[in-house]
Amino acid sequence: MATNDATVEDATLLQLITLNDSCPYDPSFFDSLYKFYLPNNDCPHGFLVPDVVEKMPWTSDFKIIHDLPKRVEILDSSNGQDTPAATNAALAKVVKVCQEKDLFNLNREEYEEFAIVGVKYPVRIFRYAAPLFGIVSQGAHLTAYTNTSTGMKIWVPRLSPTISTFPNKLDSTVAGGISAQDTPLETIIREANEEASLPSNLTRQHVRPAGVLTYISILEQGQGEVGGLVKPDMVHVYDLELAENVIPKPHDDEVKEFYLMTVDGVKAALLRNEFKTNSAAVMIDFFIRHGVISADNEIDYPELNMRLHRRLPFATAPRL
Repeated sequence: MATNDATVEDATLLQLITLNDSCPYDPSFFDSLYKFYLPNNDCPHGFLVPDVVEKMPWTSDFKIIHDLPKRVEILDSSNGQDTPAATNAALAKVVKVCQEKDLFNLNREEYEEFAIVGVKYPVRIFRYAAPLFGIVSQGAHLTAYTNTSTGMKIWVPRLSPTISTFPNKLDSTVAGGISAQDTPLETIIREANEEASLPSNLTRQHVRPAGVLTYISILEQGQGEVGGLVKPDMVHVYDLELAENVIPKPHDDEVKEFYLMTVDGVKAALLRNEFKTNSAAVMIDFFIRHGVISADNEIDYPELNMRLHRRLPFATAPRL
C-alpha cells in the first residue's frame, strides 16, 4: 500500500485523540457560547458560537438572549398542543431560509434528518445543519477483521479522492451517521452493504456491539461547515470478525479500495496520521479492547481511555 510520507507528520496516539477531541476542557471556554434550548426542556441541547447567532436568519419561532447566560430558545407556537411538530417546523423553517440565502454552506446539502438526543419528545434536524446548533451528533463505526495463521488483520478502506471531506484518508471499515429513523445497528447493517458489499444477513448474524465513544470536536474551515463550531459526538462502535474468504469491496463512490492490513501496519499508518480524525480514535479504541494497546506498551494509556469517553455537557437520554 503506497503512502505519501512527504505530506504526513508523525504523531503520538494521544495527539491523534486530541485532534479528534479538540474542544478545550476548561469550563470558561463555553462562557462565550449560546446554549440551545427546546420547548418544555430545562436542560440545554447544544452550543452555538456567536458568529452563527449573529448571521442566522432567525424567525419568530426563536428567542435570543444575549445577556449572560447566553441562550437561544425555540418557542412553542402550538402552545402545548403539538410541541414536537412545532419544534420540528421551527428548525426546518430556519434551515430553509439559510439555504435560500446560501448561508453556512447548506444550499446544496441533502435533507436527511438526525434525531436530537436526550429529548422527551421526537425532535429532528437536517443533518448538515446540526453542527450550527452544536447538538450531539450520532454515528456508527464498524471494524472488520480476520484472524489468520499469521495473526489478526484488519480491513481498512481508503476514501475516494473526490469526496468533500477527508479525501484519500484511511477510514473505519464501515461508518455512517445515524438518521432519525434508524438505530445504530441498522445503520451499520445498511452501511456495510452500501460501502463494503457485505451481505446484510452476514453482518446481522456476526456483528458485535463494542461500546460508545464520546468526544467534542471544534470544526475548522474546509470540513464542509463554518469554522469554529462546537460538535459533540456519540459514536457507537461495532466489531465484525470475517472469514478469510470474505472480502469487502467498494459498492459506492465513497471508498476507493480496501486493504487487508496487519496490526503493525495499521499502527504505523495511525502514527503517520493517515486516518480520518474520528476513525483514528475508533481504531485506537479497537486496539485497546483487543489488547494491542495496553498500560505495558503505551505511556498515555490512562489518558487515551479517558479521552475516548468524554462526559458530554448535554442529556444523551430522555429524562422522563
